[in-house]
Amino acid sequence: MSPGEALGLLAALAALAALPSTSVALVVTRSATAGLAHGVAVTVGIVLGDLAFVVIALLGLSALAEALGGLFTLIKLLGGLYLVWIGITMLRAPAEGSGLGAAPAPTGGLLGSILAGLFLTLADVKAVLFYASLFPLFVDVGRIGFEDLALIVAITAVGVGGVKLGYALAAHRLGRLARDSRIGRIAQRGAGGVLVGVGGYVIVTA
Repeated sequence: MSPGEALGLLAALAALAALPSTSVALVVTRSATAGLAHGVAVTVGIVLGDLAFVVIALLGLSALAEALGGLFTLIKLLGGLYLVWIGITMLRAPAEGSGLGAAPAPTGGLLGSILAGLFLTLADVKAVLFYASLFPLFVDVGRIGFEDLALIVAITAVGVGGVKLGYALAAHRLGRLARDSRIGRIAQRGAGGVLVGVGGYVIVTA
């Protein structure tokens, strides 16, 4: 890849990652209510899922991904149920003191947040087709070598991960402000509702 192609791919991935989506909602919610570390953990899970799709697309395994559609459906259902469970836990949790500051860490800790991001990303098997159609615009996939593959993986990690981390940091700062105000309890309940909604959407569209 030329420098121009690499920058073009980075810009495209970053722009798409910045669009409002269920993954953005999950990053924002976990960062604002459970802490920045959980927002980062969700981001790690999202990036891992995207990288799996990137490798599959670049290796020309789209047909295999379609053949494994049943498995991805199961992953999608499990991920949706997990998100609903987290949301219900937040809705039922007592807001001691000043709301968000008392929000419990999700069961499973940081690993649970990573899995939430991973499940949510893997639920969209169509992402393989998206990447398979995007990469030919920036690189000759028929002649791709190890260096190009490594570069694309790095660009994806930076483009997608960087944007999601930005969301996590912004949400964390807003969450800190909310902890010292009366809206803390409302924000916690609202975040729980968002997670239930996101999880429900994932389940319905499985």
